[in-house]
Amino acid sequence: MPVPNRFAWLCYTRVLGVVLIAASPIVVHGQTSRNYQVFVSNERSGDVTVINGSDFKVVGTIPVGKRPRGIQSSPDGKTVYVALSGTPIAAPPQLDAHGNPIFRRGGDDDDDNANSDKAADGIGVVDVGQKKLTGKISAGSDPEEFSLSKDGSRLYVSNEDVKTASVINIATGKVEHIILVGQEPEGVATTPDGKQFYVTCEAGGEIFVVDVASYKTIGQFKVNVRPRSVDFLPGTGIGFIPSESFAQLNVIDTVNFKVLKIITLPEGSRPERVRVAPNGRKVYVSNGRAGTVSVLDSHTYELLNSIKVGTRPWGIVISPDGKYLYSANGPSNDVSVVDLAADKEIARVKAGASPWGLAIVPTAH
Repeated sequence: MPVPNRFAWLCYTRVLGVVLIAASPIVVHGQTSRNYQVFVSNERSGDVTVINGSDFKVVGTIPVGKRPRGIQSSPDGKTVYVALSGTPIAAPPQLDAHGNPIFRRGGDDDDDNANSDKAADGIGVVDVGQKKLTGKISAGSDPEEFSLSKDGSRLYVSNEDVKTASVINIATGKVEHIILVGQEPEGVATTPDGKQFYVTCEAGGEIFVVDVASYKTIGQFKVNVRPRSVDFLPGTGIGFIPSESFAQLNVIDTVNFKVLKIITLPEGSRPERVRVAPNGRKVYVSNGRAGTVSVLDSHTYELLNSIKVGTRPWGIVISPDGKYLYSANGPSNDVSVVDLAADKEIARVKAGASPWGLAIVPTAH
């Protein structure tokens, strides 16, 4: 067989290269595949939007019920749980000169709401494979946020309008324990070792630490008001809690249950959700009305960057590989996709009305 001349050989290799590229997996932003979906709770439209991590496309909309907010995936990724509430959306309470909410004498801001539909309250159960609501678990009054036990057998739920947290056995659908906490409980998070869960109370800034063996409160301390969420730096005894009204992020000692340091966030920040990166190196905080996400070093606590995202970001979640952050932008009805290598928003995905929370669910390879 004659040896092809140089020109013919170059043409052959270029054509072969094109064929090989066409036959290879498509690489998006430096990754061959992203095997997860993002489930987004939409507070006003009563549904959940499903977004593919591979191409940032919407692949489903699941009706779930009234006012879906907190949302979590089961450990096996087969089920998504979403908090539902029949308490109508109300305007935020007025704030005093120090950023504290002003409540009516004798109650908090929704306890006399005669229009509440208590039959709508519960934790919706979504089958991930079917992309369908398959049931609802009773979870006490007005559930807003929750977390799962380490083994996925129980839900720890904040009941905003009755100042309690509920422990629900998922298999039986029964409330096993009711724990008294402070006014307007909201954020709930299970510690990395699964031995405790934290409940943050907006109105007084009280933080309750509950032991899951006894379901007794074993720690209690305060931060400045409107703490919305909690996340932890695994293996360190360190956690993070934002104080919305004061534009602060509290670094907490999870061994001795106290505040170690208060970090001041950029002016105009209304910090809502805090997330620690999967590799533990950075901390991300959504800043609500500021329209940004703050990036901090998880060990030095230095403010590294502020990323511009959509309107009033609330919930945020980070992809399992740590490459992307998603933020739920309520007023603009969309989800920002942020490339964390560049600290830059690279896409905006339409969701339902008032996206609130997000959960990552792995998909099959």
